[in-house]
Amino acid sequence: MQNARTAGPCAVAAIEHLWIDMPDDVRLAARLWLPEGADGAAVPAIFEYIPYRKADMVRARDERNHPYFASHGYACLRVDMRGSGDSEGHMPDMYSEHELTDARHVIEWIAVQPWCNGNVGMFGTSWGGTASLQANIDAPSALKAIIAVCATHDRYEDDIHHKGGCLLTDTVEWGATLPAILGAPPTPHVGEDWRERWQDRLDNLSFSVEHWVREEARGRYWRHGSVIHQADHLSRPILAVGGWSDRYSNSVMSLVSARPDLVWGLVGPWGHHYPDHGQPGPAMGFQQVALEWWDHWLKPGQAVPDWPRLRVWLREYDPPANAIDYRSGGWIESGPPDTVTQPLMLYLTDGLLARTEGPNSLALPIPADLRIGRASGDTGYFGRHGGLPLDQNEDDTLSLTFETAPLETDLVLYGAMSTQLLVETVSKQGQVSLRVNDVAPDGTSARVGLCVRNLALNDQLDAPEACEQETERVLNIPFHTKAYTFRRGHRIRLSIAACYWPMIWPAASDNDVILISGKLIMPVYQGQPQPLAKELPPALGLPAVKTHYAVSDPPLRRSQQTTKDGRLINSWEQPFAETFCSETQTAFGYETRAEHSITPGDPLSAKSSYFHRARYTRPDGVAEITSALSVNCDRDSFVLTGTFTADWQDEKIGEKTWTATISRQFG
Repeated sequence: MQNARTAGPCAVAAIEHLWIDMPDDVRLAARLWLPEGADGAAVPAIFEYIPYRKADMVRARDERNHPYFASHGYACLRVDMRGSGDSEGHMPDMYSEHELTDARHVIEWIAVQPWCNGNVGMFGTSWGGTASLQANIDAPSALKAIIAVCATHDRYEDDIHHKGGCLLTDTVEWGATLPAILGAPPTPHVGEDWRERWQDRLDNLSFSVEHWVREEARGRYWRHGSVIHQADHLSRPILAVGGWSDRYSNSVMSLVSARPDLVWGLVGPWGHHYPDHGQPGPAMGFQQVALEWWDHWLKPGQAVPDWPRLRVWLREYDPPANAIDYRSGGWIESGPPDTVTQPLMLYLTDGLLARTEGPNSLALPIPADLRIGRASGDTGYFGRHGGLPLDQNEDDTLSLTFETAPLETDLVLYGAMSTQLLVETVSKQGQVSLRVNDVAPDGTSARVGLCVRNLALNDQLDAPEACEQETERVLNIPFHTKAYTFRRGHRIRLSIAACYWPMIWPAASDNDVILISGKLIMPVYQGQPQPLAKELPPALGLPAVKTHYAVSDPPLRRSQQTTKDGRLINSWEQPFAETFCSETQTAFGYETRAEHSITPGDPLSAKSSYFHRARYTRPDGVAEITSALSVNCDRDSFVLTGTFTADWQDEKIGEKTWTATISRQFG
């Protein structure tokens, strides 16, 4: 008989707080769920390792996963990273050496507990999924398998900071949000001295955004923790899960291709979410799929999952909209892309994408109109509702475009497109953005793929490009992986520009980039894609008995405007949203405001600003945290200005104002 709350065969006992000792005497805080009725037998263990506060911030999400796995015979832990939540210590930056080594110590600690049989699994979404991949490099013997959801395997190219060597304005948002998370107070679970511990954390609070902006090229800083550079050292089976509306989805096909012996991939239509809350839909039952995975790798003697290497949602055209509830398309299964595709070469010639080469020299200036990008939507990192790319015609009209004739048959894109452009540049500075769009018979243009390139870097993005003034250069620019059907009668359009604001920070000056020639290389599926032999399970809606409810959940608001003096402003606001937990009698709420502004014709006028406020209402009082960050620039530098405040019971106990001027080496 299933337990009503957890949808599993066992009742579950939860331990709200326990300590895990690290070798340097810092203690990490964990929450533990144990299956009852196991007659004292040790069981396999699964843990999730993130900085997002087990006690409150993502407690509702934890309740969907951990009790479910525990009710099916697993010990489950949610561990706060060093310097976050109820854990001790400080976090100087993401993916520090302490963070990586702590994960290994946690695995070893779990394996020897009396309730664990020595077999450990690790999983998580976003930071937690990335931490799972990192722990899998020459993994401790107790770690048997991982699940990485919406994770990055390449911190430079496929993370929240840079794309194609260009600075993402998303790094400004995360630069404002992360200090607010790390600067929040521990709970009284840590002891009566929680106020003193909080003050120590505030005194040592770091603003990591300075590193992210300063490290403009792919180098040692970004290679650290990027498992794609150590793929041969991945040592345990990996279930990589992503969503096409989340830019981290690129890691799934890439990892399957790099390690087809170890990695199984699953990519749905959704954004930055666990798939049971996947949006755009359809969502799917993440917990059931994960349980099948854990049962095989952590419980010897269980049946091997009869899974293809890749299960993906094959998208097709949807009319562009800010939010889409359900994506068109269907699930297919296959091997790695290079085993089922052939390249299709489309050449840029006289406004066309043609299957034969055109003139030797197009000699076309690439437009640098700073209005290009206003139809971009979000990058998808934060899982916000909406923010999908809009009709691309607004941007296409201002760009250099090439397109096919209406397709005579369906064409299935499967894998990573790439472009090869021959350009002539006046200087080493500048950028190029490229979009592949699906143009419907009615003329509507829907974005399928986006890539950008910082012209100051080489193809590997890790060194300045050695080019002389006014020389021709060949640019090899890859897109991220996709699975998409261009339908018969539709046209494929390639749009090229020299900017993409407000997603990408503009180059310091307009660089006259002349397109000489080019081609688009598309991996095209050979034959008919195979539908899934076994349907994915439906989302369960866990937990069956809810311990949380929304006090307020207002919709996010987006706007665009042009001021009287011609300045373009893109902004959005998440009004204060709050969730209450009945178990702890605690409410967590937050609000965020963002504004990106620029004056057309003046890339040095770009400015991005974010404000984030979080409130924790507990039985013993109310804590409120605010963090704000703005970035602007001149020709030589980025200028960062930040503020941070921490209040307890309306009394200010922490306040910081900081500025940083960071040299623009390649931007």
